[in-house]
Amino acid sequence: MGCGASPAPDPAGSGAALTGTAPADCLNAVWKAQATPNKAFDRAHDQADGGSISCATGTSASAFAATLAAIRAAAASGDKAKLAAQVGLPLLYIDSARKRRKLDRDQLASDAAEVFSPAVLALLRRIDLGDLAVVPHEGAFADLGAVWLVAGRTGGQPRIVTIDRQALAEAAKNHS
Repeated sequence: MGCGASPAPDPAGSGAALTGTAPADCLNAVWKAQATPNKAFDRAHDQADGGSISCATGTSASAFAATLAAIRAAAASGDKAKLAAQVGLPLLYIDSARKRRKLDRDQLASDAAEVFSPAVLALLRRIDLGDLAVVPHEGAFADLGAVWLVAGRTGGQPRIVTIDRQALAEAAKNHS
């Protein structure tokens, strides 16, 4: 699983993993579902800690790269509405005391300052494709599971589905 993380539940129940398939076959399945696949990029970047991105998540490295670029830009600007646009609902939010809440759009808007805390924003400003690990049927994660992303359909754009503040604090200790 990588980084010692435990899988976060897929709140949307929509993990599009293509497990049990060869990476080349996974990429072909993903590309068939995409209007304009970036085949060269995807071939070069399909591997992550935990295995093939396309097989584990049901989407491409280029889809993750595009989503991560949008997340970094939104976090850098501090625009919580743009960050919320990168979230799959309901968002599983786990606070630093391990209290779990599933947030809908209205709850995310009202709790945005807590959910997108300075520490979370710092992670989101630097998150990169190379930081991801994948778990089949669970998605991709960074920093011990502080942020989980899932594509809701084969070839789709990944969205943030979990933010775990305790995992983020543990990851910060490991980086120190």
